Amino acid sequence: MSVRIPREDVVRLPGPGLGGPIHLAFGPRGTITFLEGKGGLERQLWALDPATGDRTLVAEAPGGGVREGEMSLQEVLRRERLRERGLGLTRYAWSPDRAWLLLPIKGDLWIQEGLGGALRLLVEGGVQDPAWSPRSEEVSFVRDAELHVVDLQGNIRQVTTGARGTGRTHGLAEYIAQEEMGRQRGAWWSPDGSVLAYVEVDETHLPVWRIPHQGKDAPTWEDHRYPFPGAENARVALWVVGSEGGTPVRMVLPGEWEYLARVAWLRDGALLAVVQNRRQTQVDLLRLDPATGAAERIRTERSDVWVNLHSVLRPLEQEPGAFLWASEETGHQHLVQVAADGTTTPLTSGDWMVDALVGLDEAGGRAYVTTTIGGPRQRHLVAVDLTGVTPPVRLTQASGWHEVVCEPGGDRFIDRVDNDGMPPEVWLRSRIDPEVATLLHRREDPRVERLGLRVPEAITVVQRDGIPLHGTLFRPDGPGPFPLVVKIYGGPHAQRATDQWAQTTGDVWSQHLRSRGVAVLKLDGRGSARRGLAFEGALRWDMGHRELLDQIDGVRHLVKQGIADPSRVGIIGWSYGGYLSAMAVCRFPETFHAAVAGAPVTHWDGYDTHYSERYMGLPEDNAEGYAVSSVMHHVDGLRGRLLLVHGMLDENVHFRHTGRLINALVKAGKRFDLQVFPDERHAPRDEAGRLMQLERELEHLLGPELA
Repeated sequence: MSVRIPREDVVRLPGPGLGGPIHLAFGPRGTITFLEGKGGLERQLWALDPATGDRTLVAEAPGGGVREGEMSLQEVLRRERLRERGLGLTRYAWSPDRAWLLLPIKGDLWIQEGLGGALRLLVEGGVQDPAWSPRSEEVSFVRDAELHVVDLQGNIRQVTTGARGTGRTHGLAEYIAQEEMGRQRGAWWSPDGSVLAYVEVDETHLPVWRIPHQGKDAPTWEDHRYPFPGAENARVALWVVGSEGGTPVRMVLPGEWEYLARVAWLRDGALLAVVQNRRQTQVDLLRLDPATGAAERIRTERSDVWVNLHSVLRPLEQEPGAFLWASEETGHQHLVQVAADGTTTPLTSGDWMVDALVGLDEAGGRAYVTTTIGGPRQRHLVAVDLTGVTPPVRLTQASGWHEVVCEPGGDRFIDRVDNDGMPPEVWLRSRIDPEVATLLHRREDPRVERLGLRVPEAITVVQRDGIPLHGTLFRPDGPGPFPLVVKIYGGPHAQRATDQWAQTTGDVWSQHLRSRGVAVLKLDGRGSARRGLAFEGALRWDMGHRELLDQIDGVRHLVKQGIADPSRVGIIGWSYGGYLSAMAVCRFPETFHAAVAGAPVTHWDGYDTHYSERYMGLPEDNAEGYAVSSVMHHVDGLRGRLLLVHGMLDENVHFRHTGRLINALVKAGKRFDLQVFPDERHAPRDEAGRLMQLERELEHLLGPELA
C-alpha cells in the first residue's frame, strides 16, 4: 500500500537523502573539508580527519551569512547564474599551499589561517570574483568595476583604471559568459603571480531591459543589458596587467570571433585564448604573447552542427606550451594532447565521451577524467594514458553517478557517489588501488522510509526512427492503466533519466504523484546531453518538434504496455521544459491534454544570443524556423488545460515570454490559467510559494477529481 506523501515534504529543501556534504576539498594536514547543513539549507564549513573519523567545525558565517532577501543585487544575480540555493556559508577556497582559507560572504572577504585560526575581515564590501594568487600571498577581486589585489595584511591596490563610472567593467565575466558559456571568471593569475589577464566588458550599447518590482510597496526596478538574437553582444577585450599595476597590454585576437570562451596561462609564460565565431560553428585556439599582445592561431575546430564549449583545458608542466584539451571532431567529446605548435595526439576514442578533466599526474603519465563509460545514465572516473597507447582504465566500479575531487600532488581522490537506490555517499579512495577506500559519509535520512520512497524503473524506449531513448518510470501500485504525467526538461545539454538519487528515488515530486496513483515518465529524447553530437544535433534549427515526437513515442510505449491511460496524459516542465510543455498542448493536443509551463521561452527571438543562435541559427538565416518554433505559432491548436507559471523578476527568461503568449491566447480565444510570483526570479526560492505552485500544478494536471 502506497504511503501518501505530504505536500509539505515535496517542497521542503534539501530533499530526502540530499542534505550531506557538498563542495568537498582536500584541506591542510590530510583533512577533507566540506560544507554541510546544520538544518535546512544553512551551511557551515567542516573538516574531517579520515584516519580518525573526527569532524571539526572550521568556520561559520559571521552574522549568519547569506540570507534570502538580505543580499546585494550583485550577489542575488551571481546565485541565479549558479542556481545556488544554499544559505549561511556557501563558498570557500583554500590557498594553493592550503595554509589560508578564504571565505567570500555577502560582498565581504574573510580570511582564516589553517583549520583553527581566527576568522578576520580582509576586505569589506562590494567584492566580486575573488581568486587566490598562485603564490598564496594575495587575492584578486573586482570592486566598483575595477580589478584589485589585496595581500594577507589587508593592503589593497587597484591595478586597473578607466572603467568605473563608464558602464564598462574590468575583470568580470559578462552575462552571456556566465549564463551560457560556462565561464564565470573574468581575471586569471599568471603561474608566477606576477601579472593578471583580465577582460574588459562594454555593454553600454546594449538595450536596457527594465524589470519593475511589481510586488513592492514603493516603486523600484532594476535594469539589465540583455543581448537578443540577431542584435549586438557585449564587446569583450582581453588585457594583461602587472599585479602591482602599471600600463596594461591589449591582446590582439585575430579573426572574426564573437565570443571569448576560455582563457588559460601556459607553463612557458604564453597566454591561451579560446574564441568562438557568432554562428558557433568554429573555435580557434590562440597563443598570445602577454608582453606584446601578438597572437598566433595554433588550432581551429569546426562543425556543421555547432561546437560545444567545455572546460577541459589543462596546461602541462613537463612540456611547456602544451596542454590537454577535449575535441568533439569524432562526434563524441574526447581527450587530446595539444603541442605548442597545435599538433594533437588523441588520448581517448570510442562511442562514449569525456565529461571533465579532474586530475593530472604527469610524472605517472596519467590524466583522470569523468566519462560516460558504463553508459550515458552513469558517470565514472577513468585513468587515461598520456601517451595514448594503453586503453583507459575505469577506476570507479559502483553503478551510478560519481563526482570526483583529486588530491593535488597526491594519489587520493574523494568519490561522492549515488545511484537510484542509494543517497549520496562520500568515500576517500586511492587512484593506485581504488579498492583501498575509507567511508567518509553515509547519513541515514528517516524521511526515505517515512515517505515510502521507492526505486523507480529504468526503461528504454525505441522511438519511431529506431533510436533507443533512456527513461525513468515512476509506476503506481495496481494493474493500470494510470493517468500519466510526462516530467520534462527536454532541451540540449541536460539529462533527467540518469542513475542519480535526486533524479530517481529522491525525486519527491514524482514520488508524490506515484503515491496518488499517477504514473510519471522522465525521458531523455534527442537533443539531450552525453550521447554525441549527432544525437544532440537532431533539433538544429527546429526546436520544439523532434523533442516532442520522442516524448510522444514514450507515451505510446507506456500505453501499449497497459501502463498509461491515453485519455489522461499531462506534461510539466520549467524553462526549456516549460517551453516544451506549452508547445505540447498546442502542437500535439491529441496526445497531451494538460500542461504546466513554468518560466517558458515562448519565442526564441526573445531569449539570449549565445543559446538561441547555437541551436536556431541567426534570425536572418532561419526566419521560418524561428517563427515555427514559437509557441504563439501554434496556439490555435490548444484544446486542453494550460497553466502558465512565472516569476516576474526573472532576468533570464523574461516575464515578457509569458506576456506575449497570453496576448496570443487571448487573440485566439483560448482559455488558460496563470500563476505569477512578483518577487521570484528564474529559480523559485520561497517555500510558501513553492507549496502554492505545487497545489496549482496538481489541480491542473490531475483535475479536481484527483487533486
